[in-house]
Amino acid sequence: MANFEPDINHRIWQIVATIPQGKVATYGSVAEKAGMGRAARRIGHALRDLPLDTRIPWHRVVNAQGRIALPAGSSRHQAQRQRLEKEGISFGRHERIDLKQFGW
Repeated sequence: MANFEPDINHRIWQIVATIPQGKVATYGSVAEKAGMGRAARRIGHALRDLPLDTRIPWHRVVNAQGRIALPAGSSRHQAQRQRLEKEGISFGRHERIDLKQFGW
């Protein structure tokens, strides 16, 4: 469901691909690195458009509070959390990731 310009998606995906293992970025920081100002929601749209078999580490993108933005209890939420924990990223109070420790 590519609702937006494919070249913008590719630019976003390239940035997300550079997030190192064991680190996370916020939607807003990815938008800034892509030259899109504060268009954090646009980043979410691009990540939703990724193919299911992607190797791009979409799971390393979280919201500004350090939380997984996907609905709690959903299979994608659980998959994202498992991938992050496998990389050594821990969740603290209120299911938040410490962005000072794990932020990219």
